[in-house]
Amino acid sequence: MEGFSAANDISDVVEADRVHVWHHLSQHKAYETADPRVIVEGKGIRVWDAKGKEHIDAVSGAVWTVNVGYGRESIANAVRDQLLKMNYFAGAAGTVPGAVFAKRLIEKMPGMSRVYYSNSGSEANEKVYKMVRQIAHKHHGGKKWKILYRERDYHGTTIATLATSGQIQRAEQYGPFPDGFVMVPHCLEYRKQWDVENYGERAAQAIEEVILREGADTVGCLVLEPVTAGGGVIVPPDGYWEKVQEICRKYDILLHIDEVVCGVGRTGTWFGYQNYGIKPDFVTMAKGVASGYAAISCTVTTEAVFDKFKDDPSDPMSYFRDISTFGGCTGGPAAALENMRIIEDEGLLANTLAMSDRLLGNLNALMDKHKVIGDVRGKGLFCGAELVSDRATKEAADEKRVQAVVADCMAQGVIIGATNRSLAGLNNTLCLAPALIATADDIDQITNAIDGALGRVFG
Repeated sequence: MEGFSAANDISDVVEADRVHVWHHLSQHKAYETADPRVIVEGKGIRVWDAKGKEHIDAVSGAVWTVNVGYGRESIANAVRDQLLKMNYFAGAAGTVPGAVFAKRLIEKMPGMSRVYYSNSGSEANEKVYKMVRQIAHKHHGGKKWKILYRERDYHGTTIATLATSGQIQRAEQYGPFPDGFVMVPHCLEYRKQWDVENYGERAAQAIEEVILREGADTVGCLVLEPVTAGGGVIVPPDGYWEKVQEICRKYDILLHIDEVVCGVGRTGTWFGYQNYGIKPDFVTMAKGVASGYAAISCTVTTEAVFDKFKDDPSDPMSYFRDISTFGGCTGGPAAALENMRIIEDEGLLANTLAMSDRLLGNLNALMDKHKVIGDVRGKGLFCGAELVSDRATKEAADEKRVQAVVADCMAQGVIIGATNRSLAGLNNTLCLAPALIATADDIDQITNAIDGALGRVFG
C-alpha cells in the first residue's frame, strides 16, 4: 500500500472502530463475527483498506463526493493556511474565503445571486423549506406553504427532509412527519406510468395535476433533483424540464433544484440543471463542492428570493432568522475555491463528458452480453444499470442478488454502489460515479469487474 504507515498496530484501530464507532447505514450485528471495513488511505481514484488491499473507488467515497480524487495536497494546504489565519467566525459576519467563493460560485450560475452557507446537503435543503415557509407568511398570508417533491428523489436525512423523501424505505420508522409535503409521480420512462408518445411532457403534466388537486394557492415550492440519484440514476426524458419550468411559472411556484449529488461537475456541466436550460429560484449543493476535503454546503438563491426578506430593520421578525453554526467555518470555502480551480485547470468537465461516453458505451456492451441488465442510463460520470430477472416483464432482480454483484466487485478490488433499502421491490440499480479524473483504463477496469460479477451471480 503506497505511502501507508501507522503509529500503532492497525489491528488496534480496527478493534477501536468495532467497539466505539457507530457506522452510517450499517447493521452492526454483522461486526460481531467480521471486521468492519476501515479505509486508511486514498490517492487519485484508489483507496486502501486496513488490510492493505487496493480498490478502485467507482462511487467517489461511497456517496458521490470526492469529485477531484484523493490526496490533493493543494486543497489540504489551502485549508491549512486558511485555518491558521482565521478558522471560524459565525455567519452573521463575513470571512474572506466565504466572500470570494460566493463570488466565484455565482459566476458559474447565471441568474443566481446569493449564497447561504451551512454544512450538509440535508441542512442546505431544509434552509430552502424554511425560506419557503417564511415567504408564505410574509407575502401570501400564510398560504403557498406546501412543498412538492418527486417519487424516487431524496433530499436528506433530517425529519423535515425525510418528509420529502420519495424513497419510502428511507423514511420508514421515522414518522410522523410534518404536514405540507406532497409527492408527485416519478419520470422514469423505463417504468412508464403512461403509454404516450411524449412521455416527458406527460410526466410533467402529472405535477400540474397534483398542483390543481392541492390548490395552486397553497403550493409554494417544487423540489427536484436534476438527475434522480439514489432512486435509480434517472435522467429526465425529453420535454420534461421545459414543461416543469412552464408549470412553475404559470402557478407562481418557486423551483428548487437539489444539486447535492449532481453539482460541481458530476454531469459534465458545473450543475446538472444547466443541461436543461432551467432557471431555478433555489439551488442547493454539498458533496462535490469541496470534494470532501472540508464540510460545506450552499443554499443559493436568486436576488428576487433574497429581496423577499428585505424589510424594515426595526421589525425583529422580518429577516431570515436562521443560523448554521458550522456554516461559519472557513475551511469549507477555502477547499471549495481550490476544488473549483482544479476542475477548471485540469479540464475535468471535458474529461467527464469523454469518460461518460466510454462508461455508457461499456455498460451498453454489457447489456448486450447479460440479459439481466434491463436498462442503462446516466449523465456525465453518473450512470446506472438496472438489473431485471426478466426483460419482457421488467421484473426487478432480487435485491440480495444485486448486492451480491456489489460484493463480488468489492472482492475484485472495485467499489461500486447500488440502490438499497430505498424502494421496496425496486432496489435493483447498480450505481457508478467515479471521480472526474477517471481515465479510460479506470472505466474499463470498473466495467470489467461488473462483467465478471454478473457472470458469477446470475450465470
